[in-house]
Amino acid sequence: MIPGKYRSVSGRAANNVNCGLHLVIQTSSLPEKNKVEFRLNKETSSFPGRLLQHDLEKNYSSRQGDHINLVTSSMPSFPILQRSSEEKILYSDRLTLERQKLTVCPIIDGEEHLRLLNFQHNFITRIQNISNLQRLIFLDLYDNQIEEISGLSTLRSLRVLLLGKNRIKKISNLENLKSLDVLDLHGNQITKIENVNHLSDLRVLNLARNFLSHVDNLNGLDSLTELNLRHNQITFVKDVDNLPCLQRLFLSFNNISSFDSVSCLADSTSLSDISFDGNPIAQESWYKHTVLQNMMQLRQLDMKRITEEERRMASIAAKKEEEKKRESHKLSLIKEKKRLTINNVARKWDLQQRVANIASTQDRKDSDFPSQDPCQIDGSTISASPEETGSLDSGLTSALQGLSVIDSHLVEVDGDTLSLYGSGALESLDRNWSVQTVGMVTTVSFTFIEFDEIVQVLPKLKIKFPNSLHLKFKETNLVMLQQFNALAQLRRIDQLTIDPQGNPVVNFTLWKYYVLFRLSHFSMQKINGTEVTQNDMIMAERLFGILAHVASSELPQYRVISILGDARKKQFRYLLETKGKKPGVVNEENNDSKRLVGENTNRATLNYTTREFYNEKLEEIKEKKKFCKLYIEDLVKEATEINMKNEALQKLWPQLFIELVRDAVIEIRNKNSYMKFCLQQITDQK
Repeated sequence: MIPGKYRSVSGRAANNVNCGLHLVIQTSSLPEKNKVEFRLNKETSSFPGRLLQHDLEKNYSSRQGDHINLVTSSMPSFPILQRSSEEKILYSDRLTLERQKLTVCPIIDGEEHLRLLNFQHNFITRIQNISNLQRLIFLDLYDNQIEEISGLSTLRSLRVLLLGKNRIKKISNLENLKSLDVLDLHGNQITKIENVNHLSDLRVLNLARNFLSHVDNLNGLDSLTELNLRHNQITFVKDVDNLPCLQRLFLSFNNISSFDSVSCLADSTSLSDISFDGNPIAQESWYKHTVLQNMMQLRQLDMKRITEEERRMASIAAKKEEEKKRESHKLSLIKEKKRLTINNVARKWDLQQRVANIASTQDRKDSDFPSQDPCQIDGSTISASPEETGSLDSGLTSALQGLSVIDSHLVEVDGDTLSLYGSGALESLDRNWSVQTVGMVTTVSFTFIEFDEIVQVLPKLKIKFPNSLHLKFKETNLVMLQQFNALAQLRRIDQLTIDPQGNPVVNFTLWKYYVLFRLSHFSMQKINGTEVTQNDMIMAERLFGILAHVASSELPQYRVISILGDARKKQFRYLLETKGKKPGVVNEENNDSKRLVGENTNRATLNYTTREFYNEKLEEIKEKKKFCKLYIEDLVKEATEINMKNEALQKLWPQLFIELVRDAVIEIRNKNSYMKFCLQQITDQK
């Protein structure tokens, strides 16, 4: 039923309209003797004047002279209602047919002046035969079997329409009822609020006990003061803040679980009475404080008047909540800034890797075809032209420059973990860290940083954070086992975590054993979260011990000394000097030396070569290859020329031989002259 002014309109008020009528209902085809008479209880009319005498009736007093269209029916299945002239005069504006077991609406002839019509508690399935009652203001069809709202288009004066407890599934066909003041549709099967936006004069809307899952589409209901939505399946509410006159809203026994789903209520300035009891939200400890602090204009909550003490407590809770929100907002900003910075570092890292890959690809092409035209190889065009490659490089370079104006690194201390994102974060190791932070940090995480750059700051890391026992590497370009050699210069490592992302070295099956062998002096406990066992240590020694021994023994002494540091040099000289001593003594002294120095000589020779040094070696190799190639080309050219001369000589030699023989015969033909000529040549030579 409708709470408030019209709560009993469909009940008590209608029951009081029995007014002592003697009504005769007959079907149009039955003779007079077959009339069926229904005698209703005779009572003195006590219908309150508040419905017909309220502030809305004056709007219709001027319409009583409107033209009336009489509608007659020739269908034999509809009963016809008749009243005596005395009854019409006595109860001229109202008629009740409650609990008469009607299945259809009877034909009401000659009653065009009716203003109240009651069909409560019948079995009517369709609204019919009332289109001629154009002065009707109050229509009560409560507790019937109506499935569709219809047959009301001519009732333009209707102000109260009670259709509660029927079988209606959709709100429809109310377009002409623009003067409607009360609409009761409770206890139906409606799933959606629709087709009510034109009801600008509607003040009471009852949709309790339907199948609504959400509340919206309320725009246009500018006069609505009461909205009843009890006993539905509502999870969220919106558009209520657009109702300027709404004072009472009943949302009891729904599925509202958070204030955010009804946050629009906080923007309403007219609401004074609201109910949430029976919802999950009403079970929360913060429920009342949250509602009151967001809706300070409320006078009643869950049908109980709000006291000043409750308002004061809500105000205190609101201040605390505001402080929490500010702190939460601050943390959210920090978290979002961290996320954006990490994303920016990741993008910059990705661009750097693409540039490096393109450069290495171009270097390989140049080394494979140094003397060929870059666009043509054996007369065929290659897929990527120099112009295309150059444009790609410039695009990536400009993107990197664009990113440089934003935060390109991040340093974060969270508990016992120091996280470094981006190469710029390595500069933070030069800070003056507090003693408390230095002592607390036991884990250092490197992300989006080249391993070669990390190697350069390892001495600082050893000094600044001496308690760091766990190193993590993610997106650091760990590609070779040799790179793990650089970690030997640290003070101590108990755990090592190498993320597969951005570290291809973990694809090698034996990388863990190499780490255990090379860093055996640290006695590591875990690698990538897995406990290191004694069997792992034995396997590492078997796999790499002999190789390291061979590598170090084959090196010349001067080369070993140049590789080792000062401490290792002393150890190496000591080992050389102790040759020939008793084995037991030597082993004992070696163990002492190992404890002092940490690594043995075999492992110490497995050092790390930085990428810059490796690139320098590559450049040197390129220069040598270029020199050798030019030298070979010169030799080939010289050999080609000699071969060409030889071929030419072979062709000319027969003619030359003939000419030589001819000249010799001619010269010695006169012996005396030839002898004089020879003597003269000898004389000239002296």
